[in-house]
Amino acid sequence: MIETERLIFRELDQHDIPDLCEILQDEVTMTAYEGAFTDEEVQRWLAKQLDNYERWGFGLWAIIQKSTGDFVGQVGLTYQRVEDEEVLEIGYLLKRKFWHQGFATEAALGCKQYALETLGAKTVTCTIRDTNVASQKVAERIGMTRHKRYVKYYKGVDMPHYLYY
Repeated sequence: MIETERLIFRELDQHDIPDLCEILQDEVTMTAYEGAFTDEEVQRWLAKQLDNYERWGFGLWAIIQKSTGDFVGQVGLTYQRVEDEEVLEIGYLLKRKFWHQGFATEAALGCKQYALETLGAKTVTCTIRDTNVASQKVAERIGMTRHKRYVKYYKGVDMPHYLYY
């Protein structure tokens, strides 16, 4: 698994449901997703990650703070459809109490390096809702720039997004 200066990444498992709920059922954290998830949606989210591990050998991983053992959030690599193209994306969602401490940037940079150096990916992206300025800043801090704007349809809503390379 990936390690950074302060973080260890590991695969998510069923024991992580309470921590995932703290993230995915937080209205503020999930603003970019049009609101908090239900219990069933959290379970489907975890099942998707477990499937991604089997299919690709990666997905979203748990981020664990080395010094405390705390579950900080999740970060990882997924394939996303951007218009007519499938791209390898770095995704990150942290518990609110860990925001503004540099963890998202550190974790996203670790994923970027893993994708490029270990997986041999030619390109890695971030797809970020146009209203999610904090996530856009993380992408920029890891050396990405905004490439284009596109619209993703999710939960019955047209959601403008930016694609970062």
